[in-house]
Amino acid sequence: MNDYRPQISPWDNLTGTTALTAHRAAVIKQTYVLFSLAVFSALAGGYIGATSETMARVFSGWLGWIFALVLLNAVPRIAIAVRHNPVLGISALAVDGFISGIAISPLLFVARLVAPQLILAALGITAFVFIGVTGYVMVSGRTFSAPRGLMVGLFFSIMGAMILNGFLNIGVLGILISLGIGIFGVCVLVYSTSDVLHTPDADSAIPGALMLFAGVFNVFVATLNILLRLFGGGRRD
Repeated sequence: MNDYRPQISPWDNLTGTTALTAHRAAVIKQTYVLFSLAVFSALAGGYIGATSETMARVFSGWLGWIFALVLLNAVPRIAIAVRHNPVLGISALAVDGFISGIAISPLLFVARLVAPQLILAALGITAFVFIGVTGYVMVSGRTFSAPRGLMVGLFFSIMGAMILNGFLNIGVLGILISLGIGIFGVCVLVYSTSDVLHTPDADSAIPGALMLFAGVFNVFVATLNILLRLFGGGRRD
């Protein structure tokens, strides 16, 4: 019997509560474990991108941009296609994260030269969002409550913005921007999690992990872009 609810509104994804079977609870936790793998792979790729002028030059050109675009679309499709093969599916997921980090080399390299603390600020607020929502999912048991997930994520976003200001002195505007993007990131993750839980044909944790990773990756890129344009002395990637 299919216990997914195929029809659910976007508002329900952010306000609803979902009772989970034992199998469903295990799958969503596995999804977040694989999501974490993609995040750490992206960190590795991002570190290379931030410290390599060669990578920044390659991916700032139109050939590099096209190459990255092809890979960023092809690798997730490969991961979904081989999702029932644990080794190939998880490997493709890790590769997707790594390539995503490498692909933003121009942005990271410029940010490191202009204001490296902005990378830490963007990474920090994204990390707090990630930790807050992931922690809630891991302890949620047999019920996933989107409002509770939002509240936990919001709490971590506020704490993250305050801690970042203490270490990086990003100022009131920086705090407000980080908090605003953090709240948006929490909404993205909670919405995506609810969407994964209500997808009728979800037969593997890999597609859900790809969806969650895409959301948090876009939050990081948006955060860094905004901070760089506001506090980076007018320099652009």
